[in-house]
Amino acid sequence: MRVALVHDWLTGMRGGEKVLESLAGMYPQAEIFTLLADRSALSPALAAMNLHTSWMQKLPGVKRYYRKMLPWMPGAIERFDLTGFDLVISSSHCVAKGVKVPARVPHLCYCHTPMRYAWHLRELYLAKVPYLARSWARSQLERLREWDQATATQVTQFIANGKTVQQRIKDAYGRESIVIHPPVDVGFYVSDASVKRDDYYLVVSGLAPNKRVDLAIGACQKLGRRLVIIGTGEEEGRLRQQAGTETTFLGWCTNEVIRQHLQRCQALLFPGEEDFGIVPVEAQACGTAVIAYGVGGATETVVPLGEVNPTGVWFKEPSVDSLVPAMQRFETEGSAIRPDACRTNAEQYGAERFLAQIAEVIQANT
Repeated sequence: MRVALVHDWLTGMRGGEKVLESLAGMYPQAEIFTLLADRSALSPALAAMNLHTSWMQKLPGVKRYYRKMLPWMPGAIERFDLTGFDLVISSSHCVAKGVKVPARVPHLCYCHTPMRYAWHLRELYLAKVPYLARSWARSQLERLREWDQATATQVTQFIANGKTVQQRIKDAYGRESIVIHPPVDVGFYVSDASVKRDDYYLVVSGLAPNKRVDLAIGACQKLGRRLVIIGTGEEEGRLRQQAGTETTFLGWCTNEVIRQHLQRCQALLFPGEEDFGIVPVEAQACGTAVIAYGVGGATETVVPLGEVNPTGVWFKEPSVDSLVPAMQRFETEGSAIRPDACRTNAEQYGAERFLAQIAEVIQANT
């Protein structure tokens, strides 16, 4: 088959890009269509693929402000010509699923979430818009929501990355979906008995508003705990201003460096609401406990203290005052979290399982 893979944008290797990489591994001759791409920020496997980008790629310095181009993204994704392809698989958290597909060509959408800007995180993003522009921004998001709903009818089969997103797909689009959890490289992320645990907490995340890295910084400041942050993003400047001497920013790091820190830190802090969240599973694969905001994907991947074979701690509210006691509970009761239990929990999300399940869905729809 001639296969087209459609992804929103390719500016780094986060969870969605790891899913795309696995899909590309199934079809090495596939062509990838994306709004814009930075090959230098991609894995060698993705960087070597045949990439098609939109007119947005030609805008000067677009990698610094592409998120602000949201109102123009639907038109850009719809301009791709997929004539001649036998199968289209979109990997979508924004507009990728809205690509125009030729008649009678199956379109499978691996949905990381319905467009979060227009749905469950709309108010969070509107709060970042200057007051005088907020009315205009709200009208644009309403228009995007209508477009997002309308283009859902073009999808043959939705695949949700977890139960949380499965419910969002039903709420937003009125469509049923199949749950297939994202692939995690549990063969790479492993524990190392020769590495001694250190006394710092770790955050591995893009530095965006919805990631709530500010909560991790605030909690560690309040408790006087060391914090290491791996990641970059639009919020970096503000977060650096907030942070004190107990916080260290490492910026972008290789997977090898991330693995070393996951093996050494005393726990991973995961303070944002994620659709699924691959990093907590990678941490558990390294035998590391996770302290997570107890909503969304973390409720599927982290087993809290108090249950059988716990792998972490949940906190209930997106606030420093809720995260602090969760960290204190970990420090007093964390011995109940065994590295082998963390590892066992992570192994159920291995890449082989993902590929087998995706292959079954493709076979059923082609």
